[in-house]
Amino acid sequence: MKCTDYIKKGDTLYLKYHDEEWGRVHHNEHYLYEMFILECFQSGLSWRTILYKRSNFEKAYDNFDIEKIVKYDDKKINELLNNKDIIRNKLKINASIKNSKVIKDLIKEYGSFDKYIWHFTNGKSIYVDINITHNDLSDKVSKDLKKRGCSFVGTITIFSYLQAIGVINSHSKTCKVYKELIC
Repeated sequence: MKCTDYIKKGDTLYLKYHDEEWGRVHHNEHYLYEMFILECFQSGLSWRTILYKRSNFEKAYDNFDIEKIVKYDDKKINELLNNKDIIRNKLKINASIKNSKVIKDLIKEYGSFDKYIWHFTNGKSIYVDINITHNDLSDKVSKDLKKRGCSFVGTITIFSYLQAIGVINSHSKTCKVYKELIC
């Protein structure tokens, strides 16, 4: 199986995401945080659904400004629940705020979210076949995040997140991106 087999022919947005973002090593705090929020919303849904709502999430979530999100109140939650352009799941919306508070604590503890998430692999990207949905690493990260109070961070969601930010490289070995990443 190639890593682009799941992309419908002509889906240029998804193909651009695959070619330019997915599986590439990311260390930018804002990007890591944005992807974490989006992956948690993806839980139980397709990534394509989230990808096509990404710009709407960015607007609704104040450009993924963690300082604003941790202060969201009932008024803002109701605004999000009534925003037809995002996923209007109350549990996920509440989790996004709670998870943001946990991330703020992680930043205090580790110095950055980047240092936290990458410490699990000693700062190295690892190759994992695309045909699996979780592994020992995603189990470990998921368990740690749950222990800290996060929601919607099951091992499959975390595996997907780790793939998205390049901690796990799951580009098939015949993929042009895989070849770019190993050169």
